[in-house]
Amino acid sequence: MRKFIINVNGNSYEVEVEEVGVEGKVESKPVQKPNPGPANPGPAAAPKAAPAPAPKEEKKEVVASEGQEVVESPMPGNIWKILVQEGDTVKSGDTLLILEAMKMENEILAPRDGVVASVNTTEGSSVNTGDKLVVLD
Repeated sequence: MRKFIINVNGNSYEVEVEEVGVEGKVESKPVQKPNPGPANPGPAAAPKAAPAPAPKEEKKEVVASEGQEVVESPMPGNIWKILVQEGDTVKSGDTLLILEAMKMENEILAPRDGVVASVNTTEGSSVNTGDKLVVLD
């Protein structure tokens, strides 16, 4: 059994890890115990009020007609930059917009040649997996 002290968000925890192994393979199982902290804590700070939730952006339903293709978000993230606008002609592989996810800029590409029928997002908005971003004619 090995003991470790781990700090998480300013709180210290004593953790015991049991080594269970078979021929060099080691598995660990943590046991969490809160650290009691100082003997004489000072006056407790007043809890901060939670910020008011931001108003939810209403997303309009996007319906593609026959012959159109909807480009969806492949992952959750934020729209960093939109590179096309309605009426633009694009070729397969052209960058439509840039989606920032996990601190990386991901180019969202046109799946085929076509004309941008609509852009259904704005720069700076948050999107989830499967959200409709662009419709191509």
